[in-house]
Amino acid sequence: MIDQAVSEIEPLLGTAPACRALGTSRASLYRRRRPPRLLERRPRPAPARALSELERSRLLDVLHSERFVDSSPAQVYATLLDEGCYLASQRTMYRLLAARHGSVRERRAQLTHPAYARPELLATGPNEVWSWDISKLKGPVKWSCFHLYVILDVFSRYAVGWTVQPREHADLAKALIGQAVDQHRIEPGQLTVHADRGTAMTSKPVAFLLADHGVLKSHSRPYTSTDNPYSEPEFPDRFQSIEHARAFCRTFFDWYNHHHRHSGIGLMTPAAVHHGHATALHAERQRVLTAAYQATPERFVRRPPTPPELPTAVWINKPNSQEVAH
Repeated sequence: MIDQAVSEIEPLLGTAPACRALGTSRASLYRRRRPPRLLERRPRPAPARALSELERSRLLDVLHSERFVDSSPAQVYATLLDEGCYLASQRTMYRLLAARHGSVRERRAQLTHPAYARPELLATGPNEVWSWDISKLKGPVKWSCFHLYVILDVFSRYAVGWTVQPREHADLAKALIGQAVDQHRIEPGQLTVHADRGTAMTSKPVAFLLADHGVLKSHSRPYTSTDNPYSEPEFPDRFQSIEHARAFCRTFFDWYNHHHRHSGIGLMTPAAVHHGHATALHAERQRVLTAAYQATPERFVRRPPTPPELPTAVWINKPNSQEVAH
């Protein structure tokens, strides 16, 4: 209707005055009179430098492979270059993964990992379960370090063996474990040795040694630090030399085993629990507390005091009550 009215008075006034008189937009009028032509959209040809379908498929297979599924595109790119292979740029890898999964990290869920059972280990006395680990001690300058091997008895917290070495190696671990097994006169079938899944921990020399002594082995689940909570003491920031580190550890482990009252074992020293003196010491503590109570009972409002309880069982990953029932 508006367009018809404009057309009737347009020859007399002109287009712009006619639109103003009728209160309509001149631009809208022109658009209605000349609607845009719908152009047929043609697909853009792929750039000459784009990967072919076969190349994209090959690249995705590499990124999804067991070798690289947990690696970033930058890691994949650098690793392949070091091997003399170039498949695509880092940006292309990111773009293909984003198109396939929505993000780079999502592809890691595509790989089916083996199911690792949660280790459930019970110690009711010394020399039933040992836990060992290798910790790095910082050296005198940046990027330098020494390696501390420590074996702890899970029940007593006693350090049954330790050594500081310049490197991490399966043969060094084998020697330390073998020495500790001999010193503590471990019988076949008596002991389980638990560790995480480091290279030395899962090595054949260590496995063969344990098998020769009739010692069971246990490993933490991957990326599960709580499966091995007993073997990582804390130390100073840096050591000036390996002799400095060994001297410090010699003093530290003497104090730790024979003088440190550990809260997890009834405030006993690890040596007292490990060598069977804890029961007598506990009874002596009770005698002292009883005498104090009898001398001044008004100082103990609620009940006669008792010393902290001694451990009777220590678990790595204690099962819940429902699991035990089944």
